[in-house]
Amino acid sequence: MSYIIEAKGVWKVFTTDGGRVEALKGISLGIKADETLGVVGVSGSGKSTFLYILGTLDRPTEGEVHYRRNDFIRKGVDVQSDNEKTNIFMLSDTELALFRNQEIGFVFQFHYLLSEFSALENVMMPALIQGIEKKQASDLAADVLQKVGLQDRLGHRPGELSGGEQQRVAIARAVVLKPNVIFADEPTGNLDHETGLSVLDLFLKLNDEYGIVLVLVSHNPDLTMRLGRTIRLSDGKIVDED
Repeated sequence: MSYIIEAKGVWKVFTTDGGRVEALKGISLGIKADETLGVVGVSGSGKSTFLYILGTLDRPTEGEVHYRRNDFIRKGVDVQSDNEKTNIFMLSDTELALFRNQEIGFVFQFHYLLSEFSALENVMMPALIQGIEKKQASDLAADVLQKVGLQDRLGHRPGELSGGEQQRVAIARAVVLKPNVIFADEPTGNLDHETGLSVLDLFLKLNDEYGIVLVLVSHNPDLTMRLGRTIRLSDGKIVDED
């Protein structure tokens, strides 16, 4: 089977004052194009750690994460590989940062919007970081904010928006550059039940319209049961898959 992302024998070990902590223990997993994947498990099971490694925010202690080159590697990143897939951790930290900006979107439980900037300006940030001209970045941001139903909130600052609206701005920021994958860590954790489901509807709409792969960590079974596949982690290992 052909995967666009594949983890192979991923371990993550932390050294703390209390000793050695094995957060991930040899996880292997493939993710297909256009897939929606839920990652569940109790607190401390390793699900967020796994998400951060898949999204290149952290490096594994051992193991590899492969991205299929034709789908992911764009301009400015040369990993000198003749293989169809590339271990993304062959890249330097600078190259990884470029890769994340171009290819990956992140949505977290806390939206991390910049309070002094408007919704439009917050969503423009990834495009500006990539070096896109300000007018084009503004047009891209306005278009995606319209798609998430916030066309009348472009000039509003985060403090003037509801919790659900703030999370929609965060989602718009994550998808403004049309990434190939979104990693979402408890994205509805601070929202009421109804608003949380509406946020999931938005994720599924973006998956359907753009083919964006969605990998979502959540404690909420009402969310994960609507995804295409769900894996359960326990003690750093995959113990179940639906």
